[in-house]
Amino acid sequence: GVASLFTRGEKVAVISNGPFAGRAIEILRAYDCTLVEIENEWGCTADLAQVVEVAAQVSALSGGVYDVTVGPLVHLWGFGAKTLEQRVPTDAEVQAVRAAVGYQKLQVQTNPPALRKAQPGMVVDLASIAPGYSVDLLARYLESIGVHDYMVELGGEVFAKGKSPRGDDWRIAIEKPLEGERTIQQGMRLAGQGLSTSGDYRDFFEAGGKRYSHTLDPATGYPVSHRLASVSVVAANTTLADAYSTLLMAMGEVKGREFADAHQLSAYFIWRTDKGFDTYATAGFKPLLLEKE
Repeated sequence: GVASLFTRGEKVAVISNGPFAGRAIEILRAYDCTLVEIENEWGCTADLAQVVEVAAQVSALSGGVYDVTVGPLVHLWGFGAKTLEQRVPTDAEVQAVRAAVGYQKLQVQTNPPALRKAQPGMVVDLASIAPGYSVDLLARYLESIGVHDYMVELGGEVFAKGKSPRGDDWRIAIEKPLEGERTIQQGMRLAGQGLSTSGDYRDFFEAGGKRYSHTLDPATGYPVSHRLASVSVVAANTTLADAYSTLLMAMGEVKGREFADAHQLSAYFIWRTDKGFDTYATAGFKPLLLEKE
């Protein structure tokens, strides 16, 4: 496995030929398999324990709106990586599976690294945080080999540091949340921080004339229903940005904005209106916005 990155116009190949590079490739491979079934008590890697610990902290902060154990519901609705069928389950199925969801039933320790679950059937779903952690791991690898001007991107999660090949801050485009189109909604600058964008315009299915988003509400077991189409979050690292963007996407345009302002998150919201889209940038995100030409 080789992960290709770019810095000052030069291609940097991260190859599994050393302990840190080896861990980077291991995480990249794990990116395709982010649903982890755990035994009642299971020793795990330090990387997994660190990711789950952050996810559990964000889960608690959100009161369970973001829940690292939502995996069984993801599978039920057909949004899992290995799920073959997307369908609307019965209410009885939803409630039965919901019994295995709840971040409070999961314990994590980092020394020694281990996970423990309180009941059978629990699954750790890292799809909303593992890509961000992988980006941070690769960024640390670049720092370790003396590269200090770079931009790392994996699955839409980004970390940028130093200067771009132009000699200024890295410029990132936030997409307009349109199905089947790639259009820029807003440009922004990024330097020394992580960026993650979550949206509902790519991963969804329709049944019976209704649209079902891949973002699920753990409290009900059903896909969220609101007008928020996309939210981008900038944080000190991409791991946190990844988790927070999923959290705000689950909350919606009203509660999400309130939560972001209350917790001083740097976030940019795009939601649907009868006339198109409306946007909102928190105080921390506004200075990052580029003026539209």
